[in-house]
Amino acid sequence: MDKKALDQLAVDTIKILACEAVQKADSGHPGMPMGMADAAVVLWSRYLRFDPRHTDWPGRDRFVLSAGHGSMLLYSLLHLAGFDLSLDDLRSFRQLHSRTPGHPERGRTAGVETTTGPLGQGFGNGVGMAIAKRFMTAKFNTPDIKLFDHKIFGIVSDGDLMEGVSSEAASLAGHLGLGDIIYLYDSNHISIDGNTSLSFDTENVLKRFEAYRWHTQEVQGDNREAVARAIEAALAVTDRPSIIQCNTIIGAGLPTKAGNASIHGAPIGKEELAALKQKLGWADKPDFYVPAEVYDLFKERVAVLARERAAWNDTLEKYRKKYPEQAELLDRFYNPQVPSDLTDQLLAAVAGDKPAATRNTAGKAEQVIARVFPNFIGGSADLAPSTKNLIDGENNHSRDCPTGRNMRWGVREHGMGSILNGMALYGGLKVYGSTFFVFSDYMRPAIRIAAITRLPVTYVFTHDSIFVGEDGPTHEPVEQAMALRVIPNLLVIRPSDATESAVAWEVAALSKDRPVALLLTRHNIPVLDRKKYADARNLKRGGYVLSEAAGGKPELIIIATGSEVWLALAAQEKLAEEGRRVRVVSLPCRELFEEQSAQYRNSVLPPEIGKRLVVEAGQKLGWEKYAGDKGLIHGLDTFGESGAWEDLAEHFGFTPEKVTALARKLLEG
Repeated sequence: MDKKALDQLAVDTIKILACEAVQKADSGHPGMPMGMADAAVVLWSRYLRFDPRHTDWPGRDRFVLSAGHGSMLLYSLLHLAGFDLSLDDLRSFRQLHSRTPGHPERGRTAGVETTTGPLGQGFGNGVGMAIAKRFMTAKFNTPDIKLFDHKIFGIVSDGDLMEGVSSEAASLAGHLGLGDIIYLYDSNHISIDGNTSLSFDTENVLKRFEAYRWHTQEVQGDNREAVARAIEAALAVTDRPSIIQCNTIIGAGLPTKAGNASIHGAPIGKEELAALKQKLGWADKPDFYVPAEVYDLFKERVAVLARERAAWNDTLEKYRKKYPEQAELLDRFYNPQVPSDLTDQLLAAVAGDKPAATRNTAGKAEQVIARVFPNFIGGSADLAPSTKNLIDGENNHSRDCPTGRNMRWGVREHGMGSILNGMALYGGLKVYGSTFFVFSDYMRPAIRIAAITRLPVTYVFTHDSIFVGEDGPTHEPVEQAMALRVIPNLLVIRPSDATESAVAWEVAALSKDRPVALLLTRHNIPVLDRKKYADARNLKRGGYVLSEAAGGKPELIIIATGSEVWLALAAQEKLAEEGRRVRVVSLPCRELFEEQSAQYRNSVLPPEIGKRLVVEAGQKLGWEKYAGDKGLIHGLDTFGESGAWEDLAEHFGFTPEKVTALARKLLEG
C-alpha cells in the first residue's frame, strides 16, 4: 500500500472509531474528530515527537487538544500510537471510571498532556508550556548540547478563539515571540448554536493573529500535503508563534450529515454510521476494527522516536559529564532540595514587632522561597508595586531575557491563570501568579482546572477584604474567599499575621498535587507575639488553638481568620478581665484543618462547647458548620463601601469593641 493510501486508511480508521465510540456512548462530539482527522494523521505520523512507553520524557513535543470536546480524536491517536489505551478503553468512552472521559483529563489517560474542555484553556496552557520550554532552553542548553529542543503543538477551534482567555494568551505569546508554538486551527464554521456566521464570521481571525505578531497560514484541512507544507513552514519560523488555519467540514465524509451543526455534539445515528462504513469499505468489519496496516504505520513512527529518545538519554549523560554543575542544577529543578530549616528561614525573614500588611511580610517570605528554589518563577498581573511579589535581583522575563524569573503578565488575569497551568504541566518549574483578590473572579475557570488537574500553582491574592478601603466595593472582595473554598482540592490560606504568612508560603512551596491561594491584607495588622501565643507553625494543620482560655475550660470559642484574628484576641483579653473564659482559634485554612484527625479537630473545637463566634470580614454563608446551632457568625452579607479602612471597620463592626460585645452576648445568652 502506498503512503497516500495508507494515510487515508488511517484517517478513515480514526473517523469510524470516533463515530462508533460516540454512538456506543450515545453521547459525545463526532464532528470535530472527523473534520480534523487528516491534519491530525499528518502531525502524529510525521512530526510529533513522543514515546508511548515513556510519557514523561522531557524531550518530547507537547500536544494540546484545546478543543477538548473532540476527545475521541485524541483517544484514537493515542491508541493507534501504542499508548496504554486499549480498544476496550475506547469502547467505554464517557463511562464511569473509564480512561476515556468525555473531555481529556491529565492523569487519567496516558499521553494526555492537559485537562481541556472549557474552551480557550488549552490554548493558554500551550503558551505556558512554550514559556517554560524557552526558560529551560535558555537555562540549560549549551552551544554543543541541546537538551530542550522540541515544540508545542495543538489543535484549537472556532470556540477556543472566541473565548477571551485565548486572546489574552495569544497577545502575550506574540509579545514574547514564542516560536515553539504551532497551533492547527480547525475552522469548520460550526458551533453548538449553528453556523458561526451568527456571531463570529465577520472577524478575520488570521488578521487578528497577525496583529498579535503571530505567523499565519491557511490551508484546506483535508489536503494532507498542504498541511505538511504548512507545518514545515511553521517549524522554520523561530521568532513568532504560528497558527495554521485548517479549513474543514465538520463530520467530513458523512453521507448525509457532513457540515451539519447537529453532529457537533451528538451521535450521528445508527443509519448514518452504517452508511459511512459502507462508503469507506468497512461494512463487513466488526465494531472498533483497526486494520493491521494502520497499526504498522504508527509502529514505524514509534520505532523512530524510540531511537530519538534513546539518543536524548545519551545526550543527557554526556551533558552530566561535561557540565556537572548545570546537571546538578537541572536535577534540583525536577527534585527540589528542601532545607530542614526552611520554616526557620521563613520566620526569620518576617521577624519584627511592628504592625505590617501580610502582603508585605509574605513578599519577604517569598524571597526565601526564591533563593531555596531556583526553579521558582512567576509574577503579577500588572500590579507588582501593590502585590509585593517581584523576586529581588532577578530580571524580567522577556524575549531578550528568557531566563528572567519575574513574569510580567499585563492586565490578563484569566490568561495568567491558564498560562500558569501550562507552565506547571511542562514540568521542572514552581510557578505563581498574583493579582488583587477581587480579580480572582476573572481567573476562576483556570483555578478550577488547576484543582482538577492537581497542579501545584500558587496564587498570591492581596487586598483581601473590605479593608481595601478607598477603592470601594468594586475592589473589595466579600464573597471571593468562600467562593474559592468550595473548589475541591484547592487550599485557601488566609494568614493572621507576618508569622502565619511565612508558614503559608512554605505550605504553598511544598505543595505537589494541589494549587494554593494565599489571601493577604493591604492594611497593616499587629504581629502576634508568638512567645505569648501558639507557634505559627501550627498553620500547617489548618487551624489551631492560638490562645487558650485562662482559668479553666472555655465557655466560648472565637474562631477567626486573617486580619480579624487580632480582634478576637483583643476580645478575649477584655472578657478575661470580666472573669470569662474564652478560647481563640486561628483557622487560616479550612481544607487543611478538615484533613486532620477527628481527635485533633475535636481538641481544637470541642463539640460540647456550643457557644462559638466566627469572625471574618467576608461572606457569612459557609461558616455555619463551625458556628454550630448556638453560635454567631460576624461577617458580611453586603458589599463594602468607599472610605478609609478604619472607618469601614467601625461602620461594619470589625472592631475590638464590637467583637467583644458579640462574644458577651453569646456568653450571657
